[in-house]
Amino acid sequence: MAPNLVAPEPEHCPGPESEQAGKGDACAGCPNQSICASAPKGPDPDIPIITERLSQIRHKILVLSGKGGVGKSTFTSLLSHAFAANPESTVGVMDTDICGPSIPKMMGVEAETIHVSNAGWSPVWVTDNLATMSVQFMLPNRDDAVIWRGPKKNGLIKQFLKDVDWGEMDYLVIDTPPGTSDEHLSVNSLLKESGVDGAVVVTTPQEVSLLDVRKEIDFCRKAGIRILGLVENMSGFVCGSCNTKTQIFRATTGGGKRLAKKMGIPFLGAVPLDPRVGMACDYGESFPSIDCDQKSRPLGCWDDWRGSQRCFAGRCGGVILIIYMMVDLISRAFSIGIASRGLFICGCFGHF
Repeated sequence: MAPNLVAPEPEHCPGPESEQAGKGDACAGCPNQSICASAPKGPDPDIPIITERLSQIRHKILVLSGKGGVGKSTFTSLLSHAFAANPESTVGVMDTDICGPSIPKMMGVEAETIHVSNAGWSPVWVTDNLATMSVQFMLPNRDDAVIWRGPKKNGLIKQFLKDVDWGEMDYLVIDTPPGTSDEHLSVNSLLKESGVDGAVVVTTPQEVSLLDVRKEIDFCRKAGIRILGLVENMSGFVCGSCNTKTQIFRATTGGGKRLAKKMGIPFLGAVPLDPRVGMACDYGESFPSIDCDQKSRPLGCWDDWRGSQRCFAGRCGGVILIIYMMVDLISRAFSIGIASRGLFICGCFGHF
């Protein structure tokens, strides 16, 4: 039931029954603002549209962490490229970090813009089977700051889900900002009907990161988001010259593996620091296509990987092996209900 307004609706009114009623930029100074903000809201009319739009996407994965700077966007990029290494799969990446979008840079499509067709906004295609969407494509200048309050950010996230013509896809990987705030609540509420397969939670080994990651895990449980597993990023560094392992960020309280065990969630593995990952992100290249070392060839054949995992363990250690194994674990989680806990990936030594 619509609230009783004391003045006519202004030109850009979001609608007295919308979820943005009384909160949007157009509501500032409106005599009806307090009435609209406090009025009971009915079902969001856009939810069925979003559900229909995303019905052709088989799996939807959130990449989360309560802490900033742990490598969520980097991991999202690595994971998406690994999924897309299967030429039979189509993968989408949605960047919901509205104020700090970095996916376009990491994907090498920073200079692209959004195109609109009769079917909606067209995502930017990185390769023939990998597409992405980000607010970065909408900025006049790549260095422009996005200074938006929560309602406006939430509105754009809804547009990414409702108006983008994702088409038929196997995976939609959703990169999120740190924390447990507006963007996370919006994505979760908007995807409730279409279904989210689960979240991959990213941390680094030190307690200052784990402190916030525990809160993220608690958020997932309270919001009803299934946790596919925990990833420990920046887990040691192995010198390419002397093969010495150094713990840059020491796991003073046991790191990600102990946290996963304590919280009762799958531990997907530990990803080491590798300078080539940073270079790949800066240059917008697919890291999984880079040689692991001078003696190994690029990991480019998905069928070989699926059929000969342990052969690759002998030929090709480090980040590439780990990411592909995580893809395998996550894929298994879709079919058996929970990722295997018996397969721990030691990234620093390239074995499992």
